[in-house]
Amino acid sequence: MNEQKRVPLCDVQAQFRNLEADLSDAALRVLRSGQVIGGPEVASLEKEVARYCGAGFGIGCSSGSDALLLALAALDVGPGDEVILPTFTFFASAGAVCRLGARPVFVDIDPWTCNLDPMQLENKITGRTKAVMPVHLFGQCADMEPLWRITERHDLPIVEDAAQAIGSEYFGKRAGTLGAIGCFSFYPTKNLGACGDAGMIVTNDPEWAERMACLRNHGMEPRYHHKFMGWNARLDALQAALLRVKLPHLEKWSEARQAAAARYDALIDEHHLRHFLQKPTVRPQRRHVFNQYVVRVADGRRDALARHLKTEQIGYEIYYPIPLHLQECLAYLGHAEGDFPASEEAARSVLALPMYPELTADQQSRVIRTCADFLRGQVRLAA
Repeated sequence: MNEQKRVPLCDVQAQFRNLEADLSDAALRVLRSGQVIGGPEVASLEKEVARYCGAGFGIGCSSGSDALLLALAALDVGPGDEVILPTFTFFASAGAVCRLGARPVFVDIDPWTCNLDPMQLENKITGRTKAVMPVHLFGQCADMEPLWRITERHDLPIVEDAAQAIGSEYFGKRAGTLGAIGCFSFYPTKNLGACGDAGMIVTNDPEWAERMACLRNHGMEPRYHHKFMGWNARLDALQAALLRVKLPHLEKWSEARQAAAARYDALIDEHHLRHFLQKPTVRPQRRHVFNQYVVRVADGRRDALARHLKTEQIGYEIYYPIPLHLQECLAYLGHAEGDFPASEEAARSVLALPMYPELTADQQSRVIRTCADFLRGQVRLAA
């Protein structure tokens, strides 16, 4: 296969090439300063991300996974407590709950958006429920208004898992400010990606902000005085400096992803694939920033299509092949196949197509043409 025909799932090198000089300058600035843990780069990034989200405080940390852990710890989640979250998400959402000794309580998803179904929330609340954790999956916010009503009635905080959703909006309000605490990942393939692991927490509560900043540094404040049992979960200055170079470009990158999603939508219609590839559903009053462009493949053909894409050197990913309630390490929760049917059906049918800001129209045409050619060999397409 000609290398020029290859279409990666995500091309982080394309972004690096466009910003190479600025990223190199930022890295050298940190290295020359000798201030590689914490310091002004981290403090500046925290303020900039908080301002971008519309939050009062930002707390940099070592990863999106640690952001969730610190947020729940700040809310005193611990043994005997329960946290409600969707079963169709990345493992870190439940992993943070379990690491604190608490119990994840799963709910099913809205089959159209793959986000938590708020109508299933209230009957999961018990006297042990300590928090609710919606996940803004693939770059679109969960349906928050019913969650607000239910959690306010039960006096429960919302911790947003916004790892995939920086810049997304719900009725004009940005992800991260739709609950008590918002958690972001800067994993390299995210819309705002570091050159390694990094994360950020935002909140409007000064006491929670102070506590999370302490917890990420072994619970230490002042030096060698430990108020809490914390972790080493700091954001290093090098990653902060690189992210500061990228943050001013985030809006145009989000718009480029939206434009690419619109091209995919049009190509699916143009190739008469709408009965075989279900396009992502964007709910009204949402700003979807398309960390992924995820289709649903009909009639059990997902795995065969994925194999064909691999043969054609077209990147894809399955987010996620096994819902959390069926993961081996969570078998102690006692769930079985059939407990969360919408999530299980999503796991059988979802397929993420290449998506990144630099993705070209020609590349997208090749992706959808390849899908269409494969499906034409199996079914007769509608005229």
